[in-house]
Amino acid sequence: MVHVFPPPIYCYHEIVHNKLVVETFTRVGVIFVQDIAEVPKGSPVMLSAHGTAPEVVADARGQGGTVVDAVCPLVTKVHHEIKTRAKKGYRIVYIGHRGHEEALGAIAEAPESVDFVETVDDIDALTQDDRPVALLAQTTLAVPEWSALADRTKERLGEVWMPGRSDLCYATTNRQAAVGAIAPHIDTLIVIGSENSSNTRALVRVAKSHGVAKVLRINSESELPEDLSGVIGITAGASAAEDVVTRVVDRLAPVNGCEVVTATIEEEFFPAPPELRELLNGLTSATALLLDKELPSDTGQHDSARDALAELNHEPAWIENRSLTSPE
Repeated sequence: MVHVFPPPIYCYHEIVHNKLVVETFTRVGVIFVQDIAEVPKGSPVMLSAHGTAPEVVADARGQGGTVVDAVCPLVTKVHHEIKTRAKKGYRIVYIGHRGHEEALGAIAEAPESVDFVETVDDIDALTQDDRPVALLAQTTLAVPEWSALADRTKERLGEVWMPGRSDLCYATTNRQAAVGAIAPHIDTLIVIGSENSSNTRALVRVAKSHGVAKVLRINSESELPEDLSGVIGITAGASAAEDVVTRVVDRLAPVNGCEVVTATIEEEFFPAPPELRELLNGLTSATALLLDKELPSDTGQHDSARDALAELNHEPAWIENRSLTSPE
């Protein structure tokens, strides 16, 4: 969107919970808002990966500009499960983190049918009724956290419906499994990611539960302490850029080299959001002239949007190849 539209472009909530990603997009003309009412009529808008309440989506589409919903397909799955079970008369117990955008957007699909819980005390406070129970969750929970609360819900409310495929995001669970694999062999774990990232915080909790003596969360290599020693493990939240991971390794400069530990092979593929695919398919080859557009001089920035985004290693192949026929 920053290559296609002149700035500013608006985004409802942070596109992902990563400080460096958000700062980079801000630098190239993206304005992040907490209320769709802050978006001027007719301006292009992106909705965040965490999912958005139905009424907010409707408000965004009604303000007259191009809207791209970048919701993660795994979050969409949970939204669909909530709507479907609510229509069938289920009572939905939703496990999540209070105030998190993903939880707020999911619950908004059927608020009259959802009991939100975050702790065992929340579950114990639930009253019994005659409705069948469905158990759903925020996608970025730590596996031990989810398991403990799911077990307690079953003990408290009896038989529950659960989806055939876990609600937990594979990018979250795979990283947690990798942390468990390296935990017995390291003295310190570096977790790369932002404080407001739920899945990043889950990695910290999982590492501590596996007995890692020292766990540090950092945004980038500039926050590494100078007194690290011994065997250092490195992991990263799902929205941390690969380039940042590389820079952390380079700054540590391990004297005995690096070993890459793989817990699983990820083969998932998500296409670009449908609205973005339609937008790109409708463009002519002349739009390629916009791909290296300079930022306005009054921003004080002289690097192009292309260069800034490339810093985070997030540049999609269709931009690199200068092809606007289709991103698929």
